[in-house]
Amino acid sequence: MRAGRWSRRTRRSIGMDYQSFFHRATGLEEPYPYQERLAKGPWPHVLNVPTGMGKTAAVTVAWLHKRGWRPGGDRRAPEEGTPRRLVWCLPMRVLVEQTVNSIRKWLENLEVLGNAGEGKVSVHQLMGGEPDLKIWAEYPEEDMILVGTQDMLLSRALMRGYGMSRYQWPVHFALLHNDCLWAFDEVQLMGAALPTSGQLEAFRRTFPLAKSSRSLWISATMNLAWLDTVDLRPHLPTLESLTLDHEDRKKAQGRLSAVKKLGKAPVSLSAKANNRKGLDEYLKGLCDFVLEKHDPNAQTLVIVNRVERAQCLYRLLRERRQHRNDLLIHARFRAGEREAQARRLNEDGRDRIIVATQAIEAGVDISCKCLITELAPWASLVQRFGRCNRYGEHSNHGASVFWVNIDDDGDPLPYTKEALQTARAKLTGLESASPTDLPPTDEPRPLSAVLRRKDLLDLFNTDPDLSGFDVDVSDYIRDSGPPGVQVFWRDFTEDPNDPIPQAKPMRDELCPVSMGQIRRFLGRKDTQIWSWDSLDSQWRRLDRDPRPGMTLLLRAMDGGYLEDIGFDAEEKSTVPVISPDQRMAEDAYVDDPRSFQKKPIGLADHLGRVAAQAGMLCDSLGETGFKEIVVRTGRWHDLGKAHPVFDATMHACEEAPLGFLAKSPCQARHGRPFFRHELASALAWLAHHDGESNADLVAYLIAAHHGKVRMSLRAMPGEEAPPEIRRFARGVWEGDRLPALDFDGEHSPGITLKLALMEMGEGEQGASWMERTLRLLEQHGPFRLAWLEALVRIADWRASAVEQEVDHHA
Repeated sequence: MRAGRWSRRTRRSIGMDYQSFFHRATGLEEPYPYQERLAKGPWPHVLNVPTGMGKTAAVTVAWLHKRGWRPGGDRRAPEEGTPRRLVWCLPMRVLVEQTVNSIRKWLENLEVLGNAGEGKVSVHQLMGGEPDLKIWAEYPEEDMILVGTQDMLLSRALMRGYGMSRYQWPVHFALLHNDCLWAFDEVQLMGAALPTSGQLEAFRRTFPLAKSSRSLWISATMNLAWLDTVDLRPHLPTLESLTLDHEDRKKAQGRLSAVKKLGKAPVSLSAKANNRKGLDEYLKGLCDFVLEKHDPNAQTLVIVNRVERAQCLYRLLRERRQHRNDLLIHARFRAGEREAQARRLNEDGRDRIIVATQAIEAGVDISCKCLITELAPWASLVQRFGRCNRYGEHSNHGASVFWVNIDDDGDPLPYTKEALQTARAKLTGLESASPTDLPPTDEPRPLSAVLRRKDLLDLFNTDPDLSGFDVDVSDYIRDSGPPGVQVFWRDFTEDPNDPIPQAKPMRDELCPVSMGQIRRFLGRKDTQIWSWDSLDSQWRRLDRDPRPGMTLLLRAMDGGYLEDIGFDAEEKSTVPVISPDQRMAEDAYVDDPRSFQKKPIGLADHLGRVAAQAGMLCDSLGETGFKEIVVRTGRWHDLGKAHPVFDATMHACEEAPLGFLAKSPCQARHGRPFFRHELASALAWLAHHDGESNADLVAYLIAAHHGKVRMSLRAMPGEEAPPEIRRFARGVWEGDRLPALDFDGEHSPGITLKLALMEMGEGEQGASWMERTLRLLEQHGPFRLAWLEALVRIADWRASAVEQEVDHHA
């Protein structure tokens, strides 16, 4: 029934139903009218609502309601057009935890919060170093909410996930492009990520999808022209927007008309501050002005544009306001310290001064009586103004906003001089920062790199180039400098591999650092930096400049961090180490961790269980078109474990029973470096079925089920074989014999493996591996091909988990 045909009584009952649902979730008396319209109507593409009007709650609670969730876990049929996964993409790292905590609280109030695998709604924070990098991805049939920064989420959506194993990239790529509602919050802060989000939406409308997905762009200062990218442009006329109506404005009058007197501060940032003496003079003058305007009975917020200036200003204020509850907020803190900051922000803010960078513009629910901000682009200033007298609580006593000019010869970074000039022109003569008095946002989207169709297809290949480098996607994610790296500290003196390699970092240990800061740290003569080498399974000292997105290991004794200041390249005091709760090994190319289990599992039994799990997974997802292919892939995926090299590894200890094994208690390395059993499996499949319908698709899915053999097929760097071996790759030698095996109703006779398809062009095995995989990519598109890849891998994970839970040898 269409909304226009509902009776007045029916509309009232539906409205009251959602009002009760919203109240139960948020504790608020009732939703704004726009929040209710969002829940009752079809999803828009753009949500243009002023700051402080509950956009996060609007989208999250509406999504829950449309997915059929009701208080107490009662479930109704999900609304068509509302995907299983809600993805909150935030432009800044700071206080992502606050968004996560708010969402979890709403789910708890509705009694629908659960962990992945429990059949409820789980919430996952994607910020790198997460211990559950795979946990959320193991349950694609469940409703989930993912929250992360544009760095972490868009890098995964571009098949180059920051802060995670490269071998998990395809699974995250698949699940972030299928069955997802992307909510891009505060788009005016996204920079280069905004056109990337538009291009990805356009590509999802062009390439085949396994499950439909959609995008929702959210902002208080939305300019639709920002979405005018080359491939989304034809779709712009169809984009629907939702904004406030008369009833919303009437209800929010107190917020929209909150008194905020606007004035120019007597200090300014000029070229003099480009040297140390001039910068010190500027910061001292700014500190004096802040103390002059601060009300001891209220909270003051000071926003500066650079982390280094924020740290220095905070130190000056701390010297003159010892033992106060002042707070420094920026993006260069470890997650553990950020969580402590979030708790402190919820405490009484009287007589508190908060010094922050632009990181506080998005997703931070705070209010102050006095706001002092450096000049910034107009859209950013509007967001900053929204943190002053946010709820109208200071309107009777007077709230003030002061802007600090940045001269044309001053340091404009991370913005441009032109953007600051435009904002300065709007501020000139303006006496009120109340939302109803502010001019609209009309500046064009800054120029940045644009992701094209060929770029996306090239990124589908996850192999590094011959020099060991990956394609750098940072230009598609941030335009104010590259995204930076993540670092963590451990206690060791010289070698982080002695006696065994240091474990991978947990989320609480990681600190995001800009490229400039890490280079300054590396430039000190007393520092050392290590990165993980997945081929050699050890930490290697970095002898070149770091690349964006890397995770780096630092020595605690080298310093670089203070718990209340954050990362500081010049700080030399020993860093307090956050020890991981459990040892988690870094993922290496030669590792097969799921093959080494306490309980030995026969190979034929395992193949049958994976096929069964693949069928159940497809059924739970409504995957009918490719179910037969996914199930058959599961049945053949590990046949290569019968290879003599793998079989010898499985029987390297006395505890291993006789027969071909898929899982073994023996902890050993393969006799051949770089050996990949999945390549042997794919070659065996082709030996029997090449030329059949979908034979190449099954072969690709078999080869790709660990993420280590995918689009290309070549020997690894440093890989060798005896001179008489004509072709070899990934530890498999041409002429290797694979013994016969009966499994799950199928029979594979003994065969001799051939590798002619690793050659370019047409050969004795027909088309090359590269030609076959490129045809598959063209036929199925990157999103559906990765989806099928993910289903096979998840079925394998589930079968392996079930096998270890049940004693099959009793």
